[in-house]
Amino acid sequence: MRKLNFAFVGCGRIASKIHAPLVSSGLEEARLAAVCDIKADRAERMGEQYKVPWYTDCYAMMAAHPEVDVVSVLTESGNHGRNVVDLARYGKHIVVEKPIALRLADADKMIAACRAGGCRLFVVQQNRYNIPVQKLREAVRKKRFGTIFLLTVRVRWCRRQDYYDMDPWRGTWSLDGGVFSQQASHHLDAIEWIGGPVRSVFARAINAFARIEAEDTGTVSLTFKNGALGMIEATTAARPADMEGSLSVLGSRGTAEVGGFALNEMKTWRFEDQEPGDDEVLTACRTNPPTVYGFGHTRYLREVIDAIVHGKKALVEGPEGRKSLRLIHAVYRSIETGREVLLERKPVSARLGR
Repeated sequence: MRKLNFAFVGCGRIASKIHAPLVSSGLEEARLAAVCDIKADRAERMGEQYKVPWYTDCYAMMAAHPEVDVVSVLTESGNHGRNVVDLARYGKHIVVEKPIALRLADADKMIAACRAGGCRLFVVQQNRYNIPVQKLREAVRKKRFGTIFLLTVRVRWCRRQDYYDMDPWRGTWSLDGGVFSQQASHHLDAIEWIGGPVRSVFARAINAFARIEAEDTGTVSLTFKNGALGMIEATTAARPADMEGSLSVLGSRGTAEVGGFALNEMKTWRFEDQEPGDDEVLTACRTNPPTVYGFGHTRYLREVIDAIVHGKKALVEGPEGRKSLRLIHAVYRSIETGREVLLERKPVSARLGR
């Protein structure tokens, strides 16, 4: 199988720490062909490090590299919509980092533009690919929990002021949002992927320490359409270091918790009806990643490549990636109004992405 040629739009933190090492050498099915960033120093630094052409204009890059198969959009969240719509005209498949966008209207435009351009839109939700999370999903689908009545997410991470000061867009409503739209967005995706569609949310938020427009700490009470309850606790104000990123599921016939600091460690795995291999789960699903990004990006990008090459459906394409943004907007709308918000009313935040 020939390697797929990737081009990057955006050479910041997530590109340098995760995507570039994977595409350049971590995946035998991929090759980095070119990179672009509006900041010339970032583009030049990545281009020289990986010995590929670099650009400050994505249109010039695309014109110069017709061999590109996939464009990874790794820019600020608030710019995802414009970037993807502009790039879809080239007919190249697109990978976009989470969240798919900040505005629901932008997400809809992105999906429509890729459909019109004959390309596929893949949204990065790598925590779905963590082995413990996959194991949890498998148990839910096999109904091993019986009647699920409570799901809980805790994101207790540390982001000091220098993290937010690193780039002027961090923590702004127009380009980033707060802990719910960024750091905990994977966990909002996970709780709905595991628990099923959410009926309503009631949320509160504060700024504990961060001097930013958006929130650094919040809680959400959820009701699911199936009658279960949920709770989300998210903060970037944990001190002195990252503490946990966890998801627990309680049912009438079983209990499980995925913990660690990146949903990477199965901490509890108990069922009334034991199955072969249950005794080995806690040992087999306990690999610690070096950072909160976890190991999921490798499995995620491998699936994207396989989906493109073999015409298969991927786990998180455009419409699926939009679901977590819908939940994020409901959370922010509840914070803004101080009321319970029903998702069936299609709530839209008055601040996020504006």
